[in-house]
Amino acid sequence: MGDSAKTEKTPKPVKFWNGVKSEFKKITWPDQNDLLKQSIAVVAISVVVGAIITILDFALQYGVDFLTTL
Repeated sequence: MGDSAKTEKTPKPVKFWNGVKSEFKKITWPDQNDLLKQSIAVVAISVVVGAIITILDFALQYGVDFLTTL
């Protein structure tokens, strides 16, 4: 009676990696040209944001120094 209800279970780690494998098959990877364009965009935006943060840092530092010397 109990034997007919048993089903063979897949171990959780195996089930997980099978899921990962099936999800990786669904990924559409960018070609080399798209990857190059996106990489350049990331580097350019990082440089711009870094410059903005640097300018803000110097401005705030100047403002604090000005206020503390009053």
